[in-house]
Amino acid sequence: MNQHQTDQSQTRSQRLYLLYHELRPGKSDYSYIVNTREFEQHLDLFQKLRENEATILRPEITFDDGHISNFEFASSALQSHHIKAHFFITVGWTGKRPGYMGWEQLRELQQAGHIIGAHGWTHTLLTHCNEKELHHELSDARLALEQKVGAPITTMSLPGGRYNRRVLAACRQAGYTQIFTSAPKAEPEPPGQMIGRLNIRGDMSLEWLSRLFQPLSNILPGLERQYQRKETAKSLLGDRLYAKLWAILNRKESETDAGEVAGQ
Repeated sequence: MNQHQTDQSQTRSQRLYLLYHELRPGKSDYSYIVNTREFEQHLDLFQKLRENEATILRPEITFDDGHISNFEFASSALQSHHIKAHFFITVGWTGKRPGYMGWEQLRELQQAGHIIGAHGWTHTLLTHCNEKELHHELSDARLALEQKVGAPITTMSLPGGRYNRRVLAACRQAGYTQIFTSAPKAEPEPPGQMIGRLNIRGDMSLEWLSRLFQPLSNILPGLERQYQRKETAKSLLGDRLYAKLWAILNRKESETDAGEVAGQ
């Protein structure tokens, strides 16, 4: 077996989980908003990749926060492309915060075959929480979701991608069997307990996404290195200063809650 064949065999049967937030029909400079038409184009690409038996890297879709656009725009587009997604919900915003889904919408997503997971109660960075706060963000959030949605909740998306050993232990104690991070990396088939994701920004073109999924593409390794540099910057600057810098670089809209993204 030559080196090219070896490299391909080592990357077969892998998944790349993609992280979306808000969808919007119009244009926005804010990085976390993806145009609905472009999202449809993404799904066209992902459907072709998933139906191709020769695909090395299988795309999987996730959403964080529970924005109403996930229901209004994403759900019908996903259905037409025969794709199921993970929706991670900030429980304290559900049915209370303008612009976010209510319990009826979540139940419809779950009944359509999508997977509902938790994203905390208030979107607080879990590394900042004491034991009581961790219980509220993790255990209370899971139990409330299970009661309202009527299905087991076993997956957790870490707000801001932040975690440490104490947070991971609390997640396991709260009953989560899979924990989703913000680290962009391919996952084995089937995935393990810790699952990385690539955050999809509005400035990522369809052509760029197509190249990302090409065999032996060097884009994902480059993104992993970039992520490690960002993690170093977070450690040096601290969460508060890093979040301010992140907001400037990503052109965060003024009406967006600073805690919503927390500089992923």
